[in-house]
Amino acid sequence: MTKHLSPYVNRDLSWIEFNRRVLEEAQDTRNPLLERAKFLSIVSSNLDEFMSVRVAGIQDQMRAGLTKTDFTGYTPAGLWKRLIKRATSMVFEQYRTYREVTRCLAKEGICIRSLDELNASQQKSVSDYFHEIVFPVLTPMAVDQSRPFPLVHTKELYLAVLLKREDAEEEEEPLFAIVQVPSILSRFVAVPGRVNSKKQEFVLLEELIQQFIHTLFNGYEPFSVHPFRLTRNADLTLNEEGAEDLLEEIEKELRRRRWGIPVRLEVAKGMHPFALQTLREELEIEDNLFEIDGPLDLSFLLRFASNLAGYDNLRYEKLEPVYPREFDETDDMFEVIRQRDVLVYHPYESFEPVNDFVLQAAYDPDVLALKMTLYRVSGQSALVQALAKAAESGKQVTVVVELKARFDEERNIAWARQLEKAGCHVVYGLVGLKTHAKILLVVRREQGTLRRYVHVGTGNYNDNTATLYTDIGLFTSHPVIGGDASALFNEVTGYSSPYNWKALGVAPTDLREKLFRLIDHEKAIAQAGRKAHIIAKMNSLSNQDIIDKLYEASQAGVKIELIVRGVCCLRPGVVGRSENIKVISIVDRYLEHARVMYFYNDGEEEVYLSSADWMTRNLMKRIELMCPVFDPGLRAILINMLKLNLEDNVKSRELKPSGLYEPVVSKDDKPFRSQFEAKLIPLWKGEI
Repeated sequence: MTKHLSPYVNRDLSWIEFNRRVLEEAQDTRNPLLERAKFLSIVSSNLDEFMSVRVAGIQDQMRAGLTKTDFTGYTPAGLWKRLIKRATSMVFEQYRTYREVTRCLAKEGICIRSLDELNASQQKSVSDYFHEIVFPVLTPMAVDQSRPFPLVHTKELYLAVLLKREDAEEEEEPLFAIVQVPSILSRFVAVPGRVNSKKQEFVLLEELIQQFIHTLFNGYEPFSVHPFRLTRNADLTLNEEGAEDLLEEIEKELRRRRWGIPVRLEVAKGMHPFALQTLREELEIEDNLFEIDGPLDLSFLLRFASNLAGYDNLRYEKLEPVYPREFDETDDMFEVIRQRDVLVYHPYESFEPVNDFVLQAAYDPDVLALKMTLYRVSGQSALVQALAKAAESGKQVTVVVELKARFDEERNIAWARQLEKAGCHVVYGLVGLKTHAKILLVVRREQGTLRRYVHVGTGNYNDNTATLYTDIGLFTSHPVIGGDASALFNEVTGYSSPYNWKALGVAPTDLREKLFRLIDHEKAIAQAGRKAHIIAKMNSLSNQDIIDKLYEASQAGVKIELIVRGVCCLRPGVVGRSENIKVISIVDRYLEHARVMYFYNDGEEEVYLSSADWMTRNLMKRIELMCPVFDPGLRAILINMLKLNLEDNVKSRELKPSGLYEPVVSKDDKPFRSQFEAKLIPLWKGEI
């Protein structure tokens, strides 16, 4: 059955399957109810980004007349049709699930009402709220000969309004206007409770505006009011070679993003044909129309579920990250790291040690320099404040800020300017390459010599996502890693010839080749008749050359186990090609984000942490790194973590040769959920 399939699964079709796995978490009745609502929100946010970047790129190819097939066998037009068909099916399932979840919430006393379900007292309350709070913010925008169609912002919610004059003839063409639903106000409006009722009731802001839309158009009668939402192409197109100032060029491109080519139009089911035709003509969007049976843009559910007071019984049990015991015993982090490497596993362990490490370096008179990469940081980053403090204390502080981190560009521009004002040397990386490596280097004077302290991570230096993502951080003073770290910053910030890396694998210079060597070594071991084993955990796997290497290793007899959360273009389980490869994906409470690679290496086991997924952009178009874990105890912890993932039979799905995923079935009917077992990992550190 599989022999006629392409050797590769298409990247974008694989992504659709990933988002479907997220949707399955919203459908899983074992998950707490408010968490299911959050997963519905994540499905919407994921699809927004996919449409504005990936689908937008495919449409660009179609407009350019490209008909060449990609390495998975799809032309842009053929792929586009399949993506829209699958996305449409998924959205239908999403809204069916939304109705189920809201019914269950109502049974728990959390009710999203329509306005005609409110009693007289509640009707008066929402009327007062509209006139006092909402009405002053609204701006009706008419469309006629003297007033052109207004700019419709991407991913904002609007109402399309059809009107007629009160004295109009029956056959007169309707008048058209739009009203933006203000995003500055909460999408869900609390309604005073009924007498003797403990229920919390809400109405949606757009429905409230619809109810009182006539107050915006005196002398006219609104007879059709329906929500719509536009998604535009959000991919930045930069000429880095010709940009004299990259920061200014990105700021200009961000402004141009407002006028990006329309990619998707979402409208409420039942929209008047005249209104729909007007939108399609004015927005110049022929295809990719989604008629939605429910509220547009369910991403509001994340804030809704998070802001509800009480109802802890409908949420996951709160996890309090523990402070790593290695650092909890002393105030001198340098002394600890001098003696041994320290592994930190987020979110089970706190991100605070990273902030504390930079703060200690800022105030330590023996610290001479700090160097760091920043890709995505939080809105109120303590880390940025600590770097600024270090610069103000007279340290040499160099920060490589990636301005092109998608959808975080504006925030990173603000951080870059703040760091420059504090006296930091801010570098924007190398032309044509995103700096995605996560590394922090502290240079300290000790007993007449210099010692380098390094932190490398699999995730961003972001204290918010460190509570939501599973990621690994390594503190080390290993001299070889420290030497490579210095060389890495020299290459990024100055002029430096390609370096002969001693420990790190660095993209785009040699990371891919290092992975090739490691895979080929396992292949040679298998061909010699000895045990060979690879386990690799990552977010995405789509690079054809890496996939082909893994196919070769599988055919030689290497046992390969891949834990790939999202996109996977490798097709496992195909006889004669990949029968020795197993691929699983885990979607659970926390976003699986760590990149960890294990090679059996004929019994001399090697483990690496990495910032890079096995995608072409990571291996060829970004500055990434892969760092060895030299400490045998820490290697054992990471190997155990990988094995826990592989044993998961609750939230794990296995990729089949068809390209579809199926739930992993327990062999002994005993449920095992790796993220819940992983809570114990910090406690095991002293016992290994």
